[in-house]
Amino acid sequence: MSAPAASTTTSSAAVDAAAYRARHRAWIAANLPPQWRADAVDYSPPTLDEQKAWEARLHQAGLWGIAWPRDYGGHGLSLREHLIANQEIGRVPMPESANSIGKELAGPIILAVATEEQKRRYLPAILEMREIWCQGFSEPEAGSDLAGLRTRATRDGAAWRINGQKVWTSGAHRAQRCLLLARTGTLEERHKGLSLFALKLDQPGVTVRPLKQITGDAEYCEVFFDNALVEPEDALGEPEKGWQAAVRVLEVERGTNRMYRAWRFEEQLRHFVTTCRNDPALARLLEDQHLRQRIAQVQVDIEVLKRLVEQVVEDLASGGSIGGRGSLMKQHWSEAHQRFAALAMEVLDRAPYPPSPEVAAAQRRFRKLYLQVRAETIYAGTTQIQLGIIADRILKLPRGA
Repeated sequence: MSAPAASTTTSSAAVDAAAYRARHRAWIAANLPPQWRADAVDYSPPTLDEQKAWEARLHQAGLWGIAWPRDYGGHGLSLREHLIANQEIGRVPMPESANSIGKELAGPIILAVATEEQKRRYLPAILEMREIWCQGFSEPEAGSDLAGLRTRATRDGAAWRINGQKVWTSGAHRAQRCLLLARTGTLEERHKGLSLFALKLDQPGVTVRPLKQITGDAEYCEVFFDNALVEPEDALGEPEKGWQAAVRVLEVERGTNRMYRAWRFEEQLRHFVTTCRNDPALARLLEDQHLRQRIAQVQVDIEVLKRLVEQVVEDLASGGSIGGRGSLMKQHWSEAHQRFAALAMEVLDRAPYPPSPEVAAAQRRFRKLYLQVRAETIYAGTTQIQLGIIADRILKLPRGA
C-alpha cells in the first residue's frame, strides 16, 4: 500500500523542518517504483504517461509547487521548504522531471509578470501535468547572444503572428506550450524590442523536429514558426518588456532551477563509490592515493555547490535577489559535474570483463551521464557567458576597450 500523501495544509511559519523532511523521505521511499531508480540493476525508465502520472502524484504529495500560492494550485510554503523537498528528491536517483521548465522556469515568470487570469489558467495545469512547457529562447544565429534573436512577433489585430526558428528547445516534442521570446521591435533595438509569449504548440504553423543527440536520445528540438498564432490572452507581461522577464528566467535557471542538482550529484558519487567498493578489482583501485584525492575533490565540489544553493535560498527567502550568483553556481556545477563523469568512466572501464550486474548497471548509467554532461557547459549560457557575468556583476571588473 502506498504511503499517504504529505500534508500541505500547514502554514510556512509552523513547519517543523525535521518532520517535514522525514515525511517526504518516507513518501518517496514508499512510492517510487524500484525499477525507476537510475542505480537499479534492472533499471527501466517510465513512459511519458507514467512520468506525467508520477509527477502529478509528487505534486499531490507536496513535493512540487511548494512555494507557489494555494490560489494557483501550490502549497503556500516558503523557499526553505522548497529546498528541503529538493534535497530529498536529489538524494534518490528518481527520473528527471518531464516538466521542469514549466515548474521551475515558466511558473516563476508567470507568477511575476502574468495577469491574475493567466496565473489561474496556466499554473494549476503545470502542476497537475495537464500542460508541459518548453523554453523558446535559443536561435541558430543568436547563440548565447539572446538580444540578437530574430524570431518575430507581428500584430494581427489584437493577436500576434510568430515567424522564425528556435533551436535546442528541450522537450518541445512533448510540450503543449512554449515560453517564447520574440522580437516585436527592430533588430537594432536589441533587448529593448523583445516580448514574451505563452505559445500553443499544437497548432498550424508550428513544426517541431527532434534532434538526435550523442546519447541516442532526441530531447533537444528545432521549432519552426510559420505565421503561428498567439491569442491576446497568451501574451505575457507588457509588450517590449520581454528582456527583463528573460533575464529573470535566466537568473532562475542558473540559480534555483533543479535545486536538487547538488544532492543528485552527491547521490551519483555515492553510487560510483559503492559500486567500486563492492567489486574486488575496483576496490583495489580505490587504494590508490591519487585516485582517493580526486574522489575527495569531487566531494569538496559538491559541498561548495550545496553551500551556494543554501545561501541563495536564504537570501531569496529574506527578500534578496540572485543576481550574478546564478552564473557562479551554474559554472561551478557544470564543470565539476563534467570532471566527475570523466573520472567515473575512467575507473569503471577498468573493471574486469565480463562485469558483474552491479558494475554493468553503473557503467551504463555513467557512460550516458558522461555523454549528457558535455552539454552542461553550453546550455543556459556557455561557460564563457557565465564568466563574463561573474566578472561584470560580482567582481565589477572594468570592461576592455
